[in-house]
Amino acid sequence: MASTPTQTDAANQPTATSTGSLLVSLPPLPNGALDTMLLNLAGAFPSRTVLVATPMATQNGEAHAKPDNIHLVPYTPAATSTTSWVLTAADFLNNFTAAQQSHASACLLLGAECQSLSPEAIRSLAASITTSSADLAVAHYNLGSREGLVNSAILYPVTRALFCVRPRYPLAIDLGLSLRMAERLAAVAQKFISINQTDALLWPAAEAASANYMIAEVDVGARMLPQPAAADLNSLLAQVGGSLFSEVDAKAAFWQRARGTQPAHPFTLSALPAEGPDIAPMLDAFRLAYTNLHEIWSLVLPPNSLLGLKRLSITPADSFHMPDNLWARIVYDFALAYRLRTINRGHLLGALTPLYLAWVASHLVLTSSGTPPEKHIQDLAAAFETDKPYLVSRWRWPDRFNP
Repeated sequence: MASTPTQTDAANQPTATSTGSLLVSLPPLPNGALDTMLLNLAGAFPSRTVLVATPMATQNGEAHAKPDNIHLVPYTPAATSTTSWVLTAADFLNNFTAAQQSHASACLLLGAECQSLSPEAIRSLAASITTSSADLAVAHYNLGSREGLVNSAILYPVTRALFCVRPRYPLAIDLGLSLRMAERLAAVAQKFISINQTDALLWPAAEAASANYMIAEVDVGARMLPQPAAADLNSLLAQVGGSLFSEVDAKAAFWQRARGTQPAHPFTLSALPAEGPDIAPMLDAFRLAYTNLHEIWSLVLPPNSLLGLKRLSITPADSFHMPDNLWARIVYDFALAYRLRTINRGHLLGALTPLYLAWVASHLVLTSSGTPPEKHIQDLAAAFETDKPYLVSRWRWPDRFNP
C-alpha cells in the first residue's frame, strides 16, 4: 500500500490504559459483516489496542464476540438516510464525540461495506495519520474504467483545480483523521445538524486545504463500494453537485487566492474497455435537451459555450468529442449560476444532467479509440486548472460575459 503526502463496549468499555489509542468508527453493518470487520481490524493491528465505535456492540441482546485487542465503543447512529453510501455530517460528529470520550489520539472513519477493506489497506490508512504529519488520509480506490464517472468528470477536477489538492476521490468514504482534523470536521458537521441536516455532505479535502493541513492519499486497492439509494442520475447530481457547488461558494475567498499544484499520485492506468460503448441513449438525451433546455442553458452559459454545444448537437456518434476546456467552463458556469441563483437550483442541476451525459459519451468514445481512461481524466483535470482564472473572473464580475 502506498501513501503519498501532499500539502495543503457497553460490555468492554475502554479504560485509562486506552488513552492515545486508535479509534475506528464503523457504520451500521449487516449481520456477519461486523464479525469480518473486527477480524480484519485485529489482523491489521495485532499488537495494538484498537477502539471500535459501532452501533452494534451487542447483537440479539448478547455481547458481540471480538478479538482481545478490540474494545467496542457503542454509539447511537442517525436514522437511516438516503445518503448512507457516503459519509454525512452525523458520521463526522459521532466520530469526534467517540474520540473525545475514549481519549483517542487518531481516528479512522470508514463507510458502508468497509468489511471488504483488507487488513493491509486499513493499516496503511491508519499509518498515514499515526506515523506522519498528515492530518487527513484519503482512500484511493481501484475502480473500473467506467465506474465513478461523476467523480472523474466533476468532483476530482474541481477539487484539484480550486483547492490545489490531488485526492483522486475527494468524496472518499474511508478516511484517516488526526484529532484536530476530526474536531474541525465535527465543528462543520454541527452547523448542519443544528439546522436538522444530518445527511449533509462534507468535503474533508477542501476543509483540510483551507486550514493548511497536510493530506495523504492511500492506495487501498479493491473495495466493494455502496450504491446510492437514489436510482436516477438527476437525483445523484443534484445531491452531490449541489453540495460541491455550495462548498465552492463557501470557500471562495480561499480558492481565489490558492496557487500551485501538488505532486501527482502514481496512478494506475485503467484497462481499456473490452467492447465499444453504447452511447446512443446518452446522445439522444443530450440532443433532446439541446432543443428543450437551450433557453435555460442560455441563462447560464456564455455564447462561446453555447456555440460549442450547437456543434456537438450535430456531431456524429463515432466522432463525438467534447473538448476538455468546454466541459471545464460548463461546470464552472454552473457553479457560478448556483451561487447567483440564476434559476431555481433544482432546475439548474437538472439542466446539468444531459450535459454530463454528453461528457460521458465523449469520454467513452475517446477511451474506446485507444486513449487510456485515466490519462483522459488527468488531462481533463489539467484543463480545469488551466481555466481556473476564467472562473475567478466570472466569480468577481459575473456580468462581463453575459450576452
